[in-house]
Amino acid sequence: MKRTWVAGFGVLLILATSLAWSQTVRKSVFAGQFYDGDPARLAVQINRFLGAVDRPPNPPDRILALIVPHAGYVYSGQTAAYGYRLVQGRNIDSVVIVAPSHRYAFNGGAVWAQGGFETPLGTAAVDEALAAEFIRETGYRSIPDAFAEEHSVEVQVPFIQAALPESKIVPVVLGGLNERGIRSLAVALAKLMSRPGVLVVASTDMSHYLPKDRANQVDSETASLIRGFKADALIRKLAAGENILCGGAGVAAVLLAGQKAGAVEARLLHYADSSEAGGPADGVVGYLAAAVIGGERPPDFSLSPNEKKELLGLARRAVETFVRSGKVLEYETKDPNLLAARGAFVTLKKSGGLRGCIGFIEPVFPLARAVIQAAVYAATEDPRFPAVGETELAELEYEISVLTPLRRIPDPKEVRVGTHGLVIAQGGRRGLLLPQVPIEEGWDRETFLRQACYKAGLPETAWQTGAEIYVFEAIVFH
Repeated sequence: MKRTWVAGFGVLLILATSLAWSQTVRKSVFAGQFYDGDPARLAVQINRFLGAVDRPPNPPDRILALIVPHAGYVYSGQTAAYGYRLVQGRNIDSVVIVAPSHRYAFNGGAVWAQGGFETPLGTAAVDEALAAEFIRETGYRSIPDAFAEEHSVEVQVPFIQAALPESKIVPVVLGGLNERGIRSLAVALAKLMSRPGVLVVASTDMSHYLPKDRANQVDSETASLIRGFKADALIRKLAAGENILCGGAGVAAVLLAGQKAGAVEARLLHYADSSEAGGPADGVVGYLAAAVIGGERPPDFSLSPNEKKELLGLARRAVETFVRSGKVLEYETKDPNLLAARGAFVTLKKSGGLRGCIGFIEPVFPLARAVIQAAVYAATEDPRFPAVGETELAELEYEISVLTPLRRIPDPKEVRVGTHGLVIAQGGRRGLLLPQVPIEEGWDRETFLRQACYKAGLPETAWQTGAEIYVFEAIVFH
């Protein structure tokens, strides 16, 4: 079956449609194709999508931005609803829609600065004052042709009309943007995100036309970058032409802007692909909904004395079980702290000297499992030492470091010796040092940075010449 069989499950070819203009109101172009053209049926469809999503019991106070898909509603409408349900009914004055251009080639950005967007649900008015300010901040222009046959903005408008009926909109279409352009856009968006009553929506679909298993894997990796605010990695992938996001420039800019505006979380809300709505499994399009959350940081993660004791005992049992039998320790718990996904390192010492240290930087496993795996690897896979033998087991001392998520910093002066662990990354190389290392070694900040470069196999001055610098904190106990 041809991939143009139903309009809108990805970047599809659409039959040319005439565009009727009434002053500065853009008429609906894709009603009846990407979504229902009948007002009553469209309202029922959107309300059904929104009604199928449970509101979280403790919704965040500040939502700075949404990332939502823009395919035909039959494919991506339910995923989009996860984003719009989170903001439904909130006091939001204006929604800035940042969407990619699929059919009109240009560089920079275009803004629909006056009038409104018409859909079967009525006309969504443009916030003309905010649009004019955005144009001044970005240097973008009014380019009607960029909107003429662009679905990525239009499909967001009925959802906004249903979920936020009092909100005005600022439609923005992005053409070609390099890294500098993305970062400039982020500065402008950050100023808007910092204001009460303004929401930014990044319109994007995920990978396109990969086999389902491969698409889901690629999209999972991209979602992990979004969750971790890894905008730089997204920009590199986009520059390399990787098939990850069709609205990637907007997503990267929103993540960068969110960090500038005090974001504390990029929350993944829902994922689906076109095969779940009947599309072919040999070439799917992925859809993601996410929210960039601002406001107070969630309570710091902590472990009770009993939980620390349990994890230390778990690390010891894991090593002893594997060394003696070659089996990985099985463990079950109902403790929510031990089930929470966390990065963790296990350090083995013998007679006060290092005997092995391996762990997971990212929170890829529940904490208990991460400790089991890291302990076994530290005992058997650290390339600096031979595998631990059974005769050594009684002499081993255990130390565990439970990590907070990595946070990239722009200025090396932000590194705090005694508080921060450090990751230096460049050109595919990455070196990590735990927070306790510079204290044990008596290093100052500059020595700490140089040693992290050395650990990564980079020149010791790489931290001064473009290497990425990340910090994290850790709960360390033994």
